[in-house]
Amino acid sequence: MQENAVNIGAGRFKHVELGDIQVTTVTDGVRNFPLPDGFILNATREEINAALTGAALPADEMTIPFNPVVVTTGSHRVLIDAGNGAQAALAPGATNGLLMASLAAASIDPSSIDVVIISHFHGDHVMGLVAPEGGSAFPRAKIVVPAPEWNFWMDDSEMARAQAGRMAQLFQANRRVFGVVGQQVSQYSWGEEILPGITAVGTPGHTIGHTSFVIASGSQRMFVQSDLTNNPALFMPNPGWHAAFDQDAIQAEATRRSALDMLAEQKMLVQGFHFPFPSRGYIEKRGAGYRLIPSD
Repeated sequence: MQENAVNIGAGRFKHVELGDIQVTTVTDGVRNFPLPDGFILNATREEINAALTGAALPADEMTIPFNPVVVTTGSHRVLIDAGNGAQAALAPGATNGLLMASLAAASIDPSSIDVVIISHFHGDHVMGLVAPEGGSAFPRAKIVVPAPEWNFWMDDSEMARAQAGRMAQLFQANRRVFGVVGQQVSQYSWGEEILPGITAVGTPGHTIGHTSFVIASGSQRMFVQSDLTNNPALFMPNPGWHAAFDQDAIQAEATRRSALDMLAEQKMLVQGFHFPFPSRGYIEKRGAGYRLIPSD
């Protein structure tokens, strides 16, 4: 397994060779913000800060990286998740919205991406489907989405029942995004080999149709876990913590525990959207929880 990394200007990327497949982390930047009340529903601020400082991170502050990947096979160039999109204004210290700069740094022309695979319909994964001028950011690509995710967010009755605030805003944002790129969209099912070497794995809880992926070439495999654990400093050692942004926190916990058990047992390389760049490593069982062993 061979790797290399380059930083050019604001763009940042890193390749790893997985058999005959190349997987490239292309950062979309990071977002820093004060730890909000209620960020984790069943943990106190003191417990959260203890986990942060135990991971050599500052207390009372959250740092969320955004790291899509490009998968280059013999016949396809695939982007898994599209990032935040161009940001009109950024919070102090934030850099999210760097996907296009990172693609340029990696000498990847967006027009060379022929498939975009979406894991779920949160803004940091789908807003980048729309270009700053309002059209499709990947006009030559087929966009494939999880069937249960599409069915939920495009259901008018579900939108009518959505609570005011975050859920209602997500419905509205998803309708805007897919109003632009909907003609490019088709759906995939869990368990389906979407493309040769890329198989969809249902990992619901974070959202109704949240999906992870196994990338395989020969004997080598990588698990692209999307938002299964979000911030690893918090949710690896504490898999029972319930994040406020999980649609079904009970199901998210059960999914997380099952997947992490499997990954630790199989010693499979893991790619996490919100892991620190280059956003991959191995899972190790540790007491009642787990830990991420980063892989450069």
